[in-house]
Amino acid sequence: MSIHPDQRLWNLWKSMDVPEGFRAEIIEGAITLSPTSGTRHFRINRQVLSGLVDYLRKSAWMPGNVCNVIHGLKVLIPDVLVAPRDIEEVEHPEGLGLLASGIPLVIETVSPGAEARERDHVLKHRAYAAAGIPVYVIIDDHDDGGAVTVLTSPDPERRAYASSIRVPYGKEAVIPEGPAKGFVIGPDITGERHA
Repeated sequence: MSIHPDQRLWNLWKSMDVPEGFRAEIIEGAITLSPTSGTRHFRINRQVLSGLVDYLRKSAWMPGNVCNVIHGLKVLIPDVLVAPRDIEEVEHPEGLGLLASGIPLVIETVSPGAEARERDHVLKHRAYAAAGIPVYVIIDDHDDGGAVTVLTSPDPERRAYASSIRVPYGKEAVIPEGPAKGFVIGPDITGERHA
């Protein structure tokens, strides 16, 4: 009896010794290693995380970062996510991360380079939609001077989001639904437009 390729990747991912400064994800039939990012990337993610901590303080939800989000035998590591405060209800049975089915919001901040843009705008778009994550936000310094794209209405069958709103830096992108509904990603997080 042969092992399904997804199962083989899953087993390999679980046994990997990931080099320090990298993260390993299973995206579209491959294990992808990507380096942790530089200061600008860190600063934006820290601002988003801090803002969400304040915004969600009195709710049953909390933001987090650098945690495995698991859908079937796929693994994604968003820059920022929102999860139930009581994570036991969405914890993977083997303790390997959180189940995508319990995550209402993920945020990716695009690193420099064409490969990073492809990963966040195409590969992760498809993966998060396939997992049914309700809101996916992409913060991208490299999108014509900088833009925040808010994707909603995932269609898991098509592996796409039905709704996409792109907001240039300098304006306010608002989370339209879920526990972070009304949270603003604006100039205080992204800064103004880049040259």
